[in-house]
Amino acid sequence: MDYGDITTRGLVLLGCGKMGGAMLEGWLSNGLEPSAVHVIDPMPSDWLRAQGVEINGDLPVDPAVVLLAVKPQMMTQALPQVAHLGNRSTVFLSIAAGTTIASMETALGAHSPIIRAMPNTPAAVGQGITALIGNAHVSESRLALAETLLSAVGQTVRLEDEGQMDAVTAVSGSGPAYVFHLIEALAAAGETEGLSPGLAMQLAKATVAGAGALAMQAEDEPTQLRINVTSPAGTTKAALRVLMNEADGFPALLTRAVKAAADRSRELGQ
Repeated sequence: MDYGDITTRGLVLLGCGKMGGAMLEGWLSNGLEPSAVHVIDPMPSDWLRAQGVEINGDLPVDPAVVLLAVKPQMMTQALPQVAHLGNRSTVFLSIAAGTTIASMETALGAHSPIIRAMPNTPAAVGQGITALIGNAHVSESRLALAETLLSAVGQTVRLEDEGQMDAVTAVSGSGPAYVFHLIEALAAAGETEGLSPGLAMQLAKATVAGAGALAMQAEDEPTQLRINVTSPAGTTKAALRVLMNEADGFPALLTRAVKAAADRSRELGQ
C-alpha cells in the first residue's frame, strides 16, 4: 500500500483496542514501517508491545494522521492529548461512533482537517466496510489516504453528507448484530425441528457465511440469487411466504429495526 507522507511524518494512533489493533495489524502486514506509528494507550497489550511501534512516547511534531480509535465515551478526556496538533495540516480520522465533526472541531480547532468514519466489527477479520466523510478542510488526497488506511480492514465508501452517518450506523454499524441474531434464530429453529444444538448452529453459521460470500462474489444481485434457489412449489418458496410477508415478515421487521437504530444514533449525536 502507498502510505504517502505517513512514512516520513508519522501516524498517531489514539487508542489500540480491538478496532485500532485490527487496523494496526493490517497496516503493518501491508508494509507500513512500525517506526512510523506512535500509539497512545493507557493499557498496551502484550501483542502491541511486540509490534515495534512507539508506545506512549513523544509524539511527532507534525504527524500526517491522528487516528482517533477510543470509545465514544472516552473522547472528551482523550482528545486533549492530541489537541495541540489541531489547526494545522495533520488530519484527524475518527472511528468513534456518534462523535460528530462539529464536536471534534470544537475540541481540536475549527480549522483542523477532520474525517469521520464508521467501520463495523467484521473489520476484525478484514471483512469490514467503513463509511467516511470529511469536513471542508480535508483535501481529496487526504481522503484518499484515509481510504488507504481504512482499506486495511475491508471496503470503504464515501458519504455525500454527514447526516447519512445515522443510516450507515443503523445498516452496517449495527447490522452485524442483526446477522448474528439471524444465526441464533435459525439455529434455534433447527433445534425445534429435531437437530442437535451443535449441528443446528454449525449449519446456521455456515449457511449465513456462505450466502454472504456468494452475494459478494456473484455477478447476480441478491434478488436474482434468491430467485435462483427458489423452486416454484418447493421448500424455499414455503419459507419465503412467511419471511416476505408484508405485514410481519423481514421487510417490515428490518425497516422498523433500522429506523429504531437510526433514531437512536441521532439522539446520541445531539
